[in-house]
Amino acid sequence: MKAIKIFAAAAALSAGVAAFAQDAYPTRPITIVVPYPAGGTSDNQVRMFQDGLAKLLGQPVIVDNKPGASGAIAAQFVARAQADGHTLLYPNNGVIIAPLLNDKTGYDALKDFKPVAQVTSVPMVLVTNKAVPATNLADFLKYAKQAPMGLQYASAGTASYGHLATARLGAMTGLKLDHIPYRGEAATTMAARTGEVQMLLTTPSSVMLGQVQQGNLKMLGVASAEPSPVVPGVPTINSVVPDFVAEVWFGLLAPAGTPDAVINKINAAMRQVMSSEELAKRLLPTGAVPRMSSPAELASVMQREHASWREVITKHNIKAD
Repeated sequence: MKAIKIFAAAAALSAGVAAFAQDAYPTRPITIVVPYPAGGTSDNQVRMFQDGLAKLLGQPVIVDNKPGASGAIAAQFVARAQADGHTLLYPNNGVIIAPLLNDKTGYDALKDFKPVAQVTSVPMVLVTNKAVPATNLADFLKYAKQAPMGLQYASAGTASYGHLATARLGAMTGLKLDHIPYRGEAATTMAARTGEVQMLLTTPSSVMLGQVQQGNLKMLGVASAEPSPVVPGVPTINSVVPDFVAEVWFGLLAPAGTPDAVINKINAAMRQVMSSEELAKRLLPTGAVPRMSSPAELASVMQREHASWREVITKHNIKAD
């Protein structure tokens, strides 16, 4: 009986500490570390929700850009920060991919962080040069399989998300694809537009969408799980290639060991901020849509992607530049 009373007292104390942590948090400004330079996609997204988050949590939200080493500098910084919710990381899928390409990144994506929430996603889209004789994805796959020398595709660089995603698409469809890396997305759009490559799987940009509207590129599919408002009317790739999804997600991670009560408080505040229709309208022109998740859902996404991208990287012997 005495042991039961001690256990009950300990449980009550633990619950009280968790409740206090949630009620007291935050006690000082919150820093969101962005692994990329100011003005980029990640930076712009954080600046869209930082004021709303600050109002709900009652403390200033500071954006700290720490670019470099494919996001590893920022990831290391947050992984080593005090696990109290006052220092957060706003990465994309790269936080998972970088350690798979380089074992010297200095962090373990699954062990060193505690997921807070997926916040947004940007779907990849498949475009081809206008000379490719296909008007839909099914016809394109037939054409590609019959091409004697296979097809060439562009990416924004070796080991980029576009490189990995297209390699995975090729493996799932049995296509023979030759990777041609370029420097940046603008160069890949031009390569597809001029016919240097026949296909491109990338995130939508205003330049690329303009080329589609002018008829210089054909958009055959979007790699979101469901039809996307980013490219209305474009069919999903998984309607032809089951289970193929390629979306760049952005989310919040906290240092491992951050109390669940604090994680849940941030998640709840972010849900309220991201439910704004005005914010969704501001995101749409950037190619992003709100995609709020629970901490457990983001953890599942990270674990699943860790396994799938490791398989792609190993199978194709992909190395970082």
